[in-house]
Amino acid sequence: MIGRRVLLAGGAAVLAAPARAETPHRIVAVGGAVTECVFALGVGDRVVAVDSTSRFPAAVRGLPQIGYMRALAPEGLISLNADMMLLSADAGPAQALAVLRAAGAPIRSIPEVPTGDGIAAKIRAVADALEVDGRPVADTVLADWQSLDAPIAALRPVRTIFVLSASRGAPLVSGAGTLAAAMLAAGGAQNVVSGYNGYRPLSAEAAAQIAPEAVVIMDHVLQEIGGIDALLAVPALAVTPVVRTRRVLAIDGSYVLSFGPRAAHARRDLAMLLHPGAPLPALPARAWT
Repeated sequence: MIGRRVLLAGGAAVLAAPARAETPHRIVAVGGAVTECVFALGVGDRVVAVDSTSRFPAAVRGLPQIGYMRALAPEGLISLNADMMLLSADAGPAQALAVLRAAGAPIRSIPEVPTGDGIAAKIRAVADALEVDGRPVADTVLADWQSLDAPIAALRPVRTIFVLSASRGAPLVSGAGTLAAAMLAAGGAQNVVSGYNGYRPLSAEAAAQIAPEAVVIMDHVLQEIGGIDALLAVPALAVTPVVRTRRVLAIDGSYVLSFGPRAAHARRDLAMLLHPGAPLPALPARAWT
């Protein structure tokens, strides 16, 4: 076994983690926003592996992949000999995290709060774990985010639904308590799906009642469905005003929904898709965008 050993304790196999160095130099980043934070803080060269949701910046594409953040395998993680594992609070499953903690793995859970203050807190949490100064990046991202608050609040909210998938008939749409719902609100949209948290199929009857003006969907999902015509042919969407307006807004999910260092710019881009020509302030290009 490379870089790890198996200890028997109480009849169960427990993975032994490597000793923690004073300053982390071998970092595993789990969660797209977490990975972006590491690179924005200038220590991306220390990252030795990332999960499949980590797609930015381009440098991550050549790094070893550990799989999906909600389906982590503890043995594979331990074998990387990391001296810091930065895990999104959404990472899992719980059993895998329990094994890692029992092994003494150097885990730091990073909070996921989809607000301007939450993004700044996320950046600071990553910086604290890596023993670097996160205030310049966190403060700049928060200032950019807040500069959009009043201009977007002055816009008429667009009645919108977020479609996660539609390949099996009824589209799966976002209710409350999701990153999609949070970004829709931040971008000047009214999520007209209400009454539940998470994602559920949308019936034609419910779609006709809520009458969305626009559909937001991830670009790769729209492509898999077969494009706008195929999407609007789905019975639940065929009864909505979107059939006439064709306001289907394709987004890069890893950009718009990550709530990381690029979040303020993503918020503005989404708001401009929803409100073409809106007088929103331009945001300066940042080193991490």
